[in-house]
Amino acid sequence: MIKNEHSVLTGFDPVQTNGAEASWINPDLVAEPAEVRGKRILVVDDQEPVRECLRMVLEMDGYQVTEASDGAEALRSFTSDQFDLVITDLEMPVMRGNELAAGIKSLAPSVPILMITASAGARRETGNPVDALLSKPFMVNELRFELRKLFSAQPVPALECLS
Repeated sequence: MIKNEHSVLTGFDPVQTNGAEASWINPDLVAEPAEVRGKRILVVDDQEPVRECLRMVLEMDGYQVTEASDGAEALRSFTSDQFDLVITDLEMPVMRGNELAAGIKSLAPSVPILMITASAGARRETGNPVDALLSKPFMVNELRFELRKLFSAQPVPALECLS
């Protein structure tokens, strides 16, 4: 017979902090500043579960998300719509992520591009015009950190460069 000696939490009483933020709250879980709410992000990955997970996290943070399953579809979406940031995988059918990034940069040089990839070679590739790389697998707080960096470094809003 197996005996379980672990206690189970059956209730939760919030700690009274008298206006101070509880020390156990992860700062990455605190809501994003208002200036990122509503930003439009194009998510490009050939794996539907990856796109769905990214969409869920990004929408919870207040972003508007459009998905594409390959680089060619993403480039069509990018030329017909306006985005503030692009998140792309490297290895995809039809068009690789670095080719997509080059196409986007030729249309809108100030739009930041975050590449999420499991390929170690992506960091060494010359001519990869992305603004940041995030290695798979990654933690949600790493994604949020990169997005904050990219949005804070963006000198010209994406909408102005397409006008």
